[in-house]
Amino acid sequence: MEFLIEYGLFLAKIVTVIVALMVLIGFVLANREQLRERLQGHISVTHLNDRYEQFKETLLEAVMEKHEFARRKKQIAKEKKAQEKALVKKHKAESKKKAEKKVDSDKVVPEKAEMDSENGQKASLGLASERRRIFVTHFSGDIKASALSRLREEVTAILQVAESGDEVLLCLESPGGMVANYGLAASQLARVRSAGIQLTIAVDKVAASGGYMMACVADRILAAPFAMLGSIGVLAQLPNFNRLLKRHDVDFELFTAGEYKRTVTMFGENTSEGREKFQSDLEDIHVLFQHFVSEYRPNLDIAKVATGEVWFGQRALSLGLVDALKTSDEYLTHCAESADLYQVEYKEKKNIAKKMGLAAEAGMEAALTRLLSKLAAWRHQAQ
Repeated sequence: MEFLIEYGLFLAKIVTVIVALMVLIGFVLANREQLRERLQGHISVTHLNDRYEQFKETLLEAVMEKHEFARRKKQIAKEKKAQEKALVKKHKAESKKKAEKKVDSDKVVPEKAEMDSENGQKASLGLASERRRIFVTHFSGDIKASALSRLREEVTAILQVAESGDEVLLCLESPGGMVANYGLAASQLARVRSAGIQLTIAVDKVAASGGYMMACVADRILAAPFAMLGSIGVLAQLPNFNRLLKRHDVDFELFTAGEYKRTVTMFGENTSEGREKFQSDLEDIHVLFQHFVSEYRPNLDIAKVATGEVWFGQRALSLGLVDALKTSDEYLTHCAESADLYQVEYKEKKNIAKKMGLAAEAGMEAALTRLLSKLAAWRHQAQ
């Protein structure tokens, strides 16, 4: 009997191990397929007016007397109903006028007028038809402009529905980075202007170098008073380990075809000719950068601001780098009174491996931030 029990336990262990291995193999294979193929994301839209209204109602409910809040709620519902009725009446009148214009002098077509009246009623079920629309999106840039893939999808989605009179607001934060990546990001914003849609860019913290390359495309640039803008320049730096390799008797050989295929290198011995060519390339990029900014902001004294310097909001305004001092929150809450605000966000699907990687990255970043904060505090105490 004991033998059977032990044998049963042994079989259970074997089955458990086999099942676990099968699950593990299936998990690995599934993730490999997901890594090979780009997973399609989706567009998420948030009606910011409703969000702001919800914030307001939550606070009012907390600070007002219950009977006052209930009375206020009834009054708002009554006013909203009256506005909707007025809109329906207005659309009926407009539809009737259109129908009368199409009626022949000898024949009246009441059916047509009735149909137009119904269409007008359907179109006026809300206030959105009487208000302009602002599509809001965000760009948080790193050195590789990694948010570019999302920006492309968001711009494409917005341009499918945006019409003349609408506006796109981009909340931009970026210290700049790779030239080609930020050049493409700026080109995505140029699509908005080419479509005849007003483009506004709000900078709350920083839009420097490639970040300002993006910002200058806008019809109007808003900046917080202490936001940093500018840095219209080009930077390149790299270490050179040639002397270290020589000291340890390590040879480094580089084979190229083309005189300027490689001008400077990290491991070889750089020549004065190579350095001059590399510097010349940087100057050419700087000239292109200046021309690009001047194209979109022709009134800017480009020679004065294309020095690589960064200016804070107030100074940037006086130099013409921005058009007004205002935070994105201030602008949005002000526009919410007369416009419908739609936050558009492209969300990419992430597999489990990617989610774990992002979580680990966020954890390391948080730990590093805490460590630097503590070191700064200790240094301050020591002084």
